Amino acid sequence: MKTIKSKKEFEKVFSAGKRYNSPLVRITVLKGDEGDCARVAFVAPKRLGNAVFRNRCKRVMREAARSCGLPAASSDVIMFATKKTHESSPAEIASALGVLLRRAGVSCEC
Repeated sequence: MKTIKSKKEFEKVFSAGKRYNSPLVRITVLKGDEGDCARVAFVAPKRLGNAVFRNRCKRVMREAARSCGLPAASSDVIMFATKKTHESSPAEIASALGVLLRRAGVSCEC
């Protein structure tokens, strides 16, 4: 799974991407040209809680992304944790993520 790492890449997705919300997870999607490298990023802001809380949120989102087949072809996806992400199972996050990805027009396996 390729990830978005640099601040410049994050800013590009934030400025040009489209946002989709769910109570369990929020995503920002930037569709690229065919053949572009697809990447994904996992974000848990500090306002959610301490490092243990945030790391659990990211682990759950990573597992949900794997089960959905992210990164989808030629699109950059940033996943944001919410307060409910910590309490949810990877299967619940995956179903919410599938709905959001379909709304965004990104193909996924979930």
